[in-house]
Amino acid sequence: METDVLVIGSGLAGCSAAYSAAREGLNVVMITAEPKFSETSSYYAQGGIIYRAKEDTEAALLDDFQRTGVGIVNENAVRVIYQNGPEFIDRILCDDLKIPFSRSADRNLDLIKEGSHSFPRIAYVKDHTGQSIQDRFYHKIKTIGNIQIIRKATCVDLITLAHHSLNPLHIYEPSTCVGAYILFQDKKEVRPILAKVTVLASGGLGNLYLHTSNPPHVRGDGYAMAYRAGARIMNMEYVQFHPTTLFTTNEERFLISEALRGEGAVLRNKQGEAFMRRYHELENLAPRDIVARSIMAEMNETGSKYVTLDITHRNSDWIRKRFPKIYKKCLEQKVDITIEGIPVVPAAHYECGGVATDMLANTTIRRLKAVGEVACTGLHGANRLASSSLLECLVFGVIAGRDAAEQISGQKMIMPSVADWKKETECIDPDLLRQDRSTIRQTMWNYVGIVRNKKKLERAFGILWQLNEDIQHFYHHGELSDALIGLRNAATTSLLVLHAARLHKGSRGCHYRMD
Repeated sequence: METDVLVIGSGLAGCSAAYSAAREGLNVVMITAEPKFSETSSYYAQGGIIYRAKEDTEAALLDDFQRTGVGIVNENAVRVIYQNGPEFIDRILCDDLKIPFSRSADRNLDLIKEGSHSFPRIAYVKDHTGQSIQDRFYHKIKTIGNIQIIRKATCVDLITLAHHSLNPLHIYEPSTCVGAYILFQDKKEVRPILAKVTVLASGGLGNLYLHTSNPPHVRGDGYAMAYRAGARIMNMEYVQFHPTTLFTTNEERFLISEALRGEGAVLRNKQGEAFMRRYHELENLAPRDIVARSIMAEMNETGSKYVTLDITHRNSDWIRKRFPKIYKKCLEQKVDITIEGIPVVPAAHYECGGVATDMLANTTIRRLKAVGEVACTGLHGANRLASSSLLECLVFGVIAGRDAAEQISGQKMIMPSVADWKKETECIDPDLLRQDRSTIRQTMWNYVGIVRNKKKLERAFGILWQLNEDIQHFYHHGELSDALIGLRNAATTSLLVLHAARLHKGSRGCHYRMD
């Protein structure tokens, strides 16, 4: 199979890139490992998307990003989203997709303030902004004739000229991506999809950790594939832990949006004390890394398994209307948020680093772009600002699709013959795969989590290095499956995070070392 653009991933970043490329007249193939489009981090994003307040300026937005990102935010990335964001939201989300954003009496977007923002600049759809955008985008791209959507298709590896072309002279070509090997899950077959431009939009790595706000397939696939292909990977130590996910007795976590704190919700410890005033001048609206560490400190000090998030001072009807999804989910856990605090704990949420890109979403490999959480534009620095991820997905996704068209029209594209996939048939015991996955998640949570030190990181290295060797043996000899591919990628990406954390001896943002 050949196409102009191959998009790996079906979240907002992937949808934006596919939409934009198709609008430029390109043929697009979009793949997702899931049977349905809703299992993406974009779908579960509750809070909102950065727009532009009346009193806003580029300098003010940059200051908020730099303060939250602890001084290592790429100013060019902030400039790109500031200059393009409002236009893309108006033209694509509002006019084309008809996203039902909450609006004020004058029909303008109702903008709210969230943690570390200087102004109310967040547009939202109640407490399910991501779901609304994802649903509308999916229904839109289904109607576009030059976009082909393939479900239950897991990317095994990127195809590069040097690694996979049958032409021996292609080893002298610059590092170039020409598509990907794809496992079609139902047929249990691996086939290549060749593309003039490949867009990696595979999301983050939350499920490397025992506790996460992310859906199950968010396991670090994109970072691992890009690393094996030779792309530059950067800032991987900056894993953001969302301060507030719903505490339950099992490992399942449900995100409790930052928007609650933006609307006045207060964090309280076991004694009922509003404790954030002891940790930061912005109190409950402090940056996420600080809030997450503060919660962990309170839990350790009081011996509690959680703290509570209290919004009971607001009118109960208003709460149910403003946060219907959160209200319903908490009620399922026998918590009525109109009359009692929500039990919350931190969980792995977002990777601020990733595959290094420029402002056109180009990676260090020719014809390979990366957008969304898998990419590192430098926008987030050492810690992500609230409600910035959806905007980054939209803006850089659209730019990636548009630039793909310019690349394809402006240069000759080599489309090589590539080797067929060598099929292995050894049966791998699924219990071994599950246990290895559990070991990775436990190790990352306990030793490469919210608070780190040299001893923890060295212990993690001893465990993960040997485990990775065993998993690679499974991969090279076992029958290929989505679970095995995911395990291999999880092992690789865990080591990427760990390696970055070991090299970074100090503390900055999400990366906090006690030593």
